[in-house]
Amino acid sequence: MTIDFDRIELSSVSRHYGRRRALHDVSLACEAGEVIALVGPNGAGKSTLLAIVSTLLTPTAGQVHYGTYTAASGRAALRRRLGWLGHELQLYPELTARENLRFFATLMDVADGEARVNEALRAARLESRADDVVSSFSRGMRQRLALERALIHNPRLVLLDEPFTGLDGASADVLRERLRALAGHGCLVLFATHEFGLADDVLDRAAIMRDGRIAALASAGDWRAAYGDAIGRGL
Repeated sequence: MTIDFDRIELSSVSRHYGRRRALHDVSLACEAGEVIALVGPNGAGKSTLLAIVSTLLTPTAGQVHYGTYTAASGRAALRRRLGWLGHELQLYPELTARENLRFFATLMDVADGEARVNEALRAARLESRADDVVSSFSRGMRQRLALERALIHNPRLVLLDEPFTGLDGASADVLRERLRALAGHGCLVLFATHEFGLADDVLDRAAIMRDGRIAALASAGDWRAAYGDAIGRGL
């Protein structure tokens, strides 16, 4: 089964761990071509929200809809439409950049896999290092490769947890350019970040999170003021 969607919607999503509330009554929608940043202090619930949308976690209450599908109804076909990059880059350091991408292209049953691998290497600006082992790469190079690993199957929904962490200026520029290109091709992009300055010129909206809730939603030009009102000054 092949499925597609152009909208995701979280409806009153909560996630509890015993008595601890990681998320409480979160509602949020994202449309194709839109980039939304989840911003907030540590422990605000950003990573938990991403894990639920990625289907890695099941909500305690509420529902996530991917168009007309849910995680339960879409199952494996839905997961093939998701691209996920978390704190763990999920790369094999003993393999080359090309071998890593080939492996994941095969795993995801990508048509014309070798062409997609070459496109991914170009997008990551790693063509000259394609046949070097990943253990020799800088943090920024590994991060760029890991992003292309997550995108090798052309997902509709792209989920990134702190993608700017540890990047130098050049790698951050590549990431922002890639996110803008993804949105331009109709992807839905949702990412968590605390690197406020690096995210400014790529997001369409910011969901400002505090204590497991969305405290405010703001547009690209207004989100810093909204963050200050919801969380506190100092950005």
